[in-house]
Amino acid sequence: MTISAAFNSAMSGLTAASRASGLVSENIANALTPGYARRSLELSSNLVTGRGVQVVGVTRHSDPVLVANRRAADSAHGSASTLSDFHSNLENLVGRSGSVNSISTRLSTFENKLLTAASMPDSATRLDGASAAAKDLALSLNKASDGLQASRTRADKSINTQVNRLNDVLQTVQDLNARIQSVGTQQGNTATLLDQRQLLIDEINEIIPVNVINRENGKVALYSEGGAILVDGSAAQLSFTPVNATKPHMTVGNGLLSGLKINDIPVQTSGDNTAIRGGTLAAQFEIRDVLSTEAQQDLDAVAQDLIERFEAAGVDPTHTPGQPGLFTDAGAALGSPTASGLAGRLALNAAVDPSQGGQSWKLRAGLEATDPGAPGDATLLKAFDKALTDARAMSTDRFGTGALTAGEVSAGLLSRVAQNSNSAAQTLTFSAANKTEMERLELETGVDTDAELQSLMLVERAYAANARVIETVNGLMDTLLRL
Repeated sequence: MTISAAFNSAMSGLTAASRASGLVSENIANALTPGYARRSLELSSNLVTGRGVQVVGVTRHSDPVLVANRRAADSAHGSASTLSDFHSNLENLVGRSGSVNSISTRLSTFENKLLTAASMPDSATRLDGASAAAKDLALSLNKASDGLQASRTRADKSINTQVNRLNDVLQTVQDLNARIQSVGTQQGNTATLLDQRQLLIDEINEIIPVNVINRENGKVALYSEGGAILVDGSAAQLSFTPVNATKPHMTVGNGLLSGLKINDIPVQTSGDNTAIRGGTLAAQFEIRDVLSTEAQQDLDAVAQDLIERFEAAGVDPTHTPGQPGLFTDAGAALGSPTASGLAGRLALNAAVDPSQGGQSWKLRAGLEATDPGAPGDATLLKAFDKALTDARAMSTDRFGTGALTAGEVSAGLLSRVAQNSNSAAQTLTFSAANKTEMERLELETGVDTDAELQSLMLVERAYAANARVIETVNGLMDTLLRL
C-alpha cells in the first residue's frame, strides 16, 4: 500500500467515525423523545478507490409490527377514556346509590315528607316541607337532563375540533410525503422527516385508527380501519358543522345535527360498520348520537312515570282530566306523544309551590281546591304517598315490563347508570394496561443508552486507530523529506 493510499483510507475512517459519534450522541439525546427511532450509520467500501470506507446513508430502525400494535392500543385507550368520562359524569348527574343528592334519595325524601305531613296535616311547616321536597325531586331531574345535554354539546364541539385538526394533520402528512420523496431522491437523510411523520400518524391514529401502507420513494398511504381513504397521494377533506347547543329533540336523522363527510361523501358515524370506528372521534359521535339519547330516554321515563302517577284517576278527587297533576310538563299536563326532554321540563305544579304564589295546603285539600278544607284531613296526603308506593306498569319499557313502584323506577335508573359506568371504567383499566405494555415493548426496541455508549467506545477506538495511521504517515513523510 502506498503512503497516499494509507492516508486516504485513514481519512475516510476518520470521517466515518465522526459521523458515527454524532449519530450515537443524537440517539442518546433523544432516547425518550416521542416518535424518535434509533439511527445507525450504513457503511461500505469505497467503490471509487477500492480502499477505505464511505458513508452510504443513515438507517432508521423501527419495528412496524410493534408500532402498529402500540397504535391500536393508543386508539383503544383514547376511545375508552372518552366513554368512561361520559359515563362517570352521567353517574355524578343522577347521583350514586345512597348519595344525598341522588334522584333516588330525593324521591325517598319526598315520600318521607308526605308521611310526615300526613301525621300532622294542619302543620303549614310540614306541608311546605313536602312541597319543597317535591320541587327538589323535579329539580334533580332537571339538573341531570341539563347536564346530559351539556355533555352532548361538548361532544359536538369536540367532534368539530377533531375534524379541523385531522384536516390540518392529513395535509401535513401529504406535504411530508412529498418532502421525504424529494430528499430521498437526492440521497439526503430523511430520518428526521420520518420521525415527524410518525408523530403525526400517531395523532391521527388516536382520533381515527389507521392502517399505514408503504408507497414508493418513502411515501405512505393512510386508510382508516373502516376502509376510508385518509391519505393516498392527496389528503382527504373531512367536513362537519357544529351547533351552539344541543337539545334533546335534535338528531342527525331530522337534520338538526351534522353528520360527517369525507370528501363530501356522507359516512356512517356509529355502529360496527362505521368507517371511523375506534378512536376518540367515533367515541364522541357515540356519546352525542347514541349514549346521550338513550340516557335522556331513561330520564324522561322516570319523569313521565312521576307525572302519570299523580295524574291518574282517583288520586286527587279535585283533579280535572286534562289538567296538570302534582308534577307537570313545564306547567302543563302530560301530552301524548310526549316530546323528548321531558326530564328537563319536569316541574312542580305552581298551585302547591309557595315560591310561585301557590299554597302548600292544596297538598292536603286538593290541587284544584278553592278552600283549605278540614285541617286534620290527611286523606289526600296518604293518597299521594300511595301513588308513589303502588306498583304500576310504566308507559315505556325502559326499565322492564313489570309493575314497579316509583322507588324501583328511580333505583333502576341509578343501577343502569352505575353498571354502565363500572363497565366503562373496567374497559379503561384494561386499555390503559395494554397501552402501557405496548409502549414498554416499543421502548425496548428503541434506543438502549448502554448499548449506545458501548458503540461510542468502539467508535473512539476506530478514530484513534485511524488517527494513529495518519500520525505514522506523517512520520514517514518527514523521513522522506529529510533524505
